[in-house]
Amino acid sequence: MKAIAVVPRQAGSAHLTDVRKPSVDDVPGGRGVLVRVLQIGLDGTDKEINAGEYGAAPPGEDVLITGHESLGVVEQVGLAVTELAPGDHVVARVRRAGSSLYDILDTPDMTTDDDYFEHGISRVHGFLTEYYVEEPRYLIQIPERLSHVAVLLEPTSIVEKGVLQAYEIQRRLKVWRPRRAAVLGAGTIGLLATMILRNRGLQATTLGQREAPYLNSDLVEAFGARYASTRATPLADVAGEGGFDLVFEATGYSPIVFDAMSHLLAKNGVLVLSSVTGGTRRTEIPSDAINLDFVLGNKAMFGTVNANREHFEAGVRDLAVAELQHPGWLSRLLTHAVRGLDHFSDALDQLSAPGAIKVYVEVSS
Repeated sequence: MKAIAVVPRQAGSAHLTDVRKPSVDDVPGGRGVLVRVLQIGLDGTDKEINAGEYGAAPPGEDVLITGHESLGVVEQVGLAVTELAPGDHVVARVRRAGSSLYDILDTPDMTTDDDYFEHGISRVHGFLTEYYVEEPRYLIQIPERLSHVAVLLEPTSIVEKGVLQAYEIQRRLKVWRPRRAAVLGAGTIGLLATMILRNRGLQATTLGQREAPYLNSDLVEAFGARYASTRATPLADVAGEGGFDLVFEATGYSPIVFDAMSHLLAKNGVLVLSSVTGGTRRTEIPSDAINLDFVLGNKAMFGTVNANREHFEAGVRDLAVAELQHPGWLSRLLTHAVRGLDHFSDALDQLSAPGAIKVYVEVSS
C-alpha cells in the first residue's frame, strides 16, 4: 500500500513509498483495529519534519511515515475488540505510552521519558498511508454527524488540554471566575482556542498580525469574539484596564510571550504556551519588571504539548457544540484539500498558500 515517508533529519526527503498493509493480527490478544485512512491534516510540524529539523524513525528502521492529524473508518476488528465496529469513524491519539509513571497511567502526553513515542513525529509511524492498525484505547470514536469536520479533532485536543490544565492550575485560587480571555494567533490553533473559550462563555479577543477584514478575522467575529491586529494596535491597548484572566499563546513566535507577560495578563491570571519553537531567536526583555509583576500579581504561566484521551473526548464535545450553535463554521476552517497521496508535495506547498487555515489530504472516500 502507499505511504508518505521521510528520512528523518534529511531536508526535502518526503517521498511516496510502498509498504506492507497491516493486519489486525499485528496487535496481540485479538485487540487490533484496522483503520482505512480518509483524511490527514497537515501543519507546521509536518513541514518542519520534511525540512529535516526533527523527527525520529521507529527503532531499526530508516524512514518515518509522517502525518499525525487523522480521520479514518474502521474496516476490521480483532476477536477481542468490543469497543468499536466496522463502519465507525475514528481519530487516533498521537502519543503512545513509554515507560514513565505518566505513560503507565495512560497520560503519555505528560511523559518524563527523553525518548517519547509520537505517531508521525517520533519513533512511531504516522497516518499518511492507506491503512493503519491500532489498539482501541488509542482510538476516539466520532459521531457520524461530525465526520465531515473530524480531521480538526487532533488540533482541537491540543487546545483542550491547555484550557483544561489552566482551569486545574487556577484551583489554587479557590474561587476563579474568568471573564476575559485573549488568544495570540489566528491560525488553526488560535481559531479553535477561540471556539473553545467562547463555548465556555468567556469574552474572547483573538490577535493576529493581519489587519481585518479577511477570512480568519471573519471567523473570529462570527463566533462572537473580537479580532485585533497586532500591527495596528499595541498589546497594552488591546488588554485595556485590568488585562485578561486567561491568555492562550499559539503564534509560533516566542518573543510575543514576553510581551504578553508584560502587557496582557491580569492579576491572578494564567498564560498558556502551546507553540513549539525550535529556532534560535533571542530577544531583550525587562526581566525585573516582568518578574516583579508576576510575583506581586500571583500570575502563572505553563507549557502544554500533545493531549490524552480526555482531551480528545472534550474536543468531540466542543466540536459538536460549535456545529450545533454555529453550523458551517468548522467547515470554513478546511480551506485547502489535496486529493490523493500522490499529490502530497502539493499539500506541503499549500501550507504556505495565502488564506490557508487547515490543509488536508483526502486519502480515500
